[in-house]
Amino acid sequence: MTATLLFADMEDSTTLARDLGAEYAHALRDYRVLIREACLAAGGREQDAQGDAVFFVFARAHDAVAGAVAAQRSLAAGAWPGGKTVRARMGLHTGEMELAREVYVGLDIHLAARVAGMAHGGQVLVSDVTRTLVQHDLPTGVDLRDLGLHRLKDFATPERIHQLIIAGLPADFRPLRSQVALAHNLPAQVTSFVGRERQVAEARQMIETRRLVTLTGVGGAGKTRLALRVASDVLEEFPDGVWFVELAPLADPALVPQALASTLGLGEHPGRSLEATLAEYLRSRQVLVVLDNCEHVIAASAALVEPLLTGSPKLRVLATSREALGVSGEVILPVPSLSVPADHRLPPVEALATFEAVRLFVHRASAAAPEFRLTEANAPAVVQVCRRLDGLPLAIELAAARVKVLSVEQIAARLDDRFRLLTGGSRTALPRHQTLQAAMDWSYDLLSEEERVLLRRLSVCSGGFTLEAAEMISSDGALGAPEVLDVLTHLVDKSLVLVDEDEGQKRYRMLETVRQYGRDKLWQSGESERLRTRHREWFLALAEQAEPELRGPDQAAWLTRLDVEHKNLRAALEWSKQEPGSGEACLRLTGALWWFWNIRSHWSEARSWLEGALAHAGSTPGPARIKVMQAAGFLAYGQDDYARAVALGEESLARCRASGDVHGVAVSFNLLGLVAWGQGDTGYAATLFTQSLALFKETRDPGGIARSLYDLGNVAGAQGDYARAEAMYTESLSLARNLGDARIIADSLNNLGHVVHQQGDAERAARLLQESLSLARMLGYRQGIARGLFRLGLVERRRGQLDRAVELLEESLGLFRDSGDRGSAAFTLATLGTLAQARGEYDLAAARLKESLHQLKELGQRGSIAKALEGLAALHMARGAAERCARLLGAAEALRESIRTSVPAAERDDYERSLADARTALGDEAFAAARAAGRTLTTEQAIDFALREPAGPTAAR
Repeated sequence: MTATLLFADMEDSTTLARDLGAEYAHALRDYRVLIREACLAAGGREQDAQGDAVFFVFARAHDAVAGAVAAQRSLAAGAWPGGKTVRARMGLHTGEMELAREVYVGLDIHLAARVAGMAHGGQVLVSDVTRTLVQHDLPTGVDLRDLGLHRLKDFATPERIHQLIIAGLPADFRPLRSQVALAHNLPAQVTSFVGRERQVAEARQMIETRRLVTLTGVGGAGKTRLALRVASDVLEEFPDGVWFVELAPLADPALVPQALASTLGLGEHPGRSLEATLAEYLRSRQVLVVLDNCEHVIAASAALVEPLLTGSPKLRVLATSREALGVSGEVILPVPSLSVPADHRLPPVEALATFEAVRLFVHRASAAAPEFRLTEANAPAVVQVCRRLDGLPLAIELAAARVKVLSVEQIAARLDDRFRLLTGGSRTALPRHQTLQAAMDWSYDLLSEEERVLLRRLSVCSGGFTLEAAEMISSDGALGAPEVLDVLTHLVDKSLVLVDEDEGQKRYRMLETVRQYGRDKLWQSGESERLRTRHREWFLALAEQAEPELRGPDQAAWLTRLDVEHKNLRAALEWSKQEPGSGEACLRLTGALWWFWNIRSHWSEARSWLEGALAHAGSTPGPARIKVMQAAGFLAYGQDDYARAVALGEESLARCRASGDVHGVAVSFNLLGLVAWGQGDTGYAATLFTQSLALFKETRDPGGIARSLYDLGNVAGAQGDYARAEAMYTESLSLARNLGDARIIADSLNNLGHVVHQQGDAERAARLLQESLSLARMLGYRQGIARGLFRLGLVERRRGQLDRAVELLEESLGLFRDSGDRGSAAFTLATLGTLAQARGEYDLAAARLKESLHQLKELGQRGSIAKALEGLAALHMARGAAERCARLLGAAEALRESIRTSVPAAERDDYERSLADARTALGDEAFAAARAAGRTLTTEQAIDFALREPAGPTAAR
């Protein structure tokens, strides 16, 4: 069996027995009781107790840690006779053992006892096996400290030992009582090492096969901690020692050889260079040298290392630096940031421990404030802090230390001023590790003037940049475009700029911490406004280049390109709103981007930018303003803000008529037609769509023609004229295919599939809808995906596959809600309500239909309201409330007549069944009276009637 073993014995028990005399028996009894109670409460089983030694077995490593912690706290709080202190030394190890004649036996039991035997009173030691099991599941206020490798009596292989750091109890003890230590000068790590499992493994493998391994990365990435961890892991492999050489304090590169010699205990000899002395000493020794922080003495480090490696075949060097040493045979291992959750999702709290940055923050925050815990409430802020600090260990540790005085939410809110917030590191650390500002200053001061200029100029880019963007934005008389590539390469070499490659295209980026540092330097240089304007002009040109492509055959590629540059586009928009006199540029940029935002369902953000551009531009006339007004109107319609959509549509119509802009008039008619359609006025909508179609034909706009045909097909379908709707969709689809506009193709296929379904051809409908869905997925067109899923759900319902239909509709509901399309979400809820009723889930059906009706009442979508009323009518009939069913059917009937729509063909059988069942239950006369009463209700009265009484057996009586 596998279990976690806890051994404990009393420190200096002989001395205590002599000093306490007869009272020692009472102290020993209380000592045993406290340990036993703590361990039993944690789920342990007592296996042995001899004198002051006890042995417990736990099924879970976490429980063993909890028992040890509780026992140490109880002992520390105990009142002992004679004013003495009674302390236990404890060891935990997880391993295999067997039960033989009621006694547990196994080598791991002896190993656990050896671990405990190294401890001092009040200290809890943990083997590396146990550490791996509990490191992500430690009790509150408990941390782990790596104490390195130690030889244990009778065990040939050294064991890595860790200490539990228990808040409120002593944490610093004398060196462990292990056998002869391995030769090294590695500093003890006072905090636990978190994450980096993959990098540790890679570095260890490299050291086995390569002579020089250099860990590179930006300041604060944790290169030193990683090097120390790797070095301690390979101690056993270097019998002549592992030696750590800290180069950061050196101001003179000439002192590099002296630093290594001093570490090795070598002195100078008259008439002999220090380099020769080092070479002689290392020639036959199997040594690992860790050269830490080589970047400011890079040339001297390389000049020392290369001849030593040549003359010392058993020597290995592990270096840390912002850039490579450039020595022959060097292998480079970049040290990335710690892993953080992706921007687009927040995992469940229990899964956050799998992300290294979150784990580090929680560990360090718990050490600073033992009461700190990761919870559902603070998890979003913790993730935000880790993301905004780029997963940089130094920054995260400094931020976590602030939980003593700030909540995590407050820390997150202050990160725009991160270089002021993140101060106060360990007083014993190097000065540049005590604040984030100092760490960045260290890197910046080592740059050439050209490198500093480019670093701060590139800080205007957000989310990365291409080489072309860097050349156009950053070059001027002081830094020519041909020079940008060389200087950029130097910044990459120094780990201040990162390179990503996707499908053969290289893209550059800075960590946000580096970018904000560069932004501050840019502001101090006085170049900020000029560079931000150049950045805006570059991305305005990109957006205007992309605009026509977003409606053509290369639509998907341009959508992806704008996705990649979205942060830069936002930065350009932000500057356009701030810069005086930039109203026209702001209108042009938002007008060029609105179709991208629309396809990607960034509706709320898009409306904010568009409305902001209109406000910033004031009364600026011209086509750019009209385009933005129309765009804002279409998006207002998409979010069911009909009043704003009408206001923008009517104002744009008036301006276009006044300026003689026929195409603009067509667009305005189309917008106003959509609003009429959304409000259920299909007659007026048809008139406006027809006028729009004629003007698009006059201006020879095939895209506009396709959209107007598509809209007229919707009207025909709602009115039950499926043949005409199919003809409209087919013509729209043909035009869209000629244009290569995948978005309109997807929409036309979707609606064509729907109308084919209404005519009873479920198989053809499914094929059309699947094609539409595939195109929408290819584009990342979330509304198209949601509509495709919705209508495929209707097809599955008709096929009798109710479970599959519910699955598809629920997925579409989530997408509609995420995009802010409340009208479609409410309609989908109503459909799910009717599905629940068909499955006999009456309570769920009532809840969904009523929730839908509440939302539709607010939106004023009369066609959808009629559907919800019909769904509730069917539910009432199923529960025996025939009179209420008849009234609701009458109300829905009158509403459909007022907006000139009919019950969809696919739903007519259910509708007719409700009518027939209500008539049979009530009789002709009572049925006619109830139906007529329903027809007299206004829309609001009908909704109130539907919501006022619960649908259920009580209502039926």
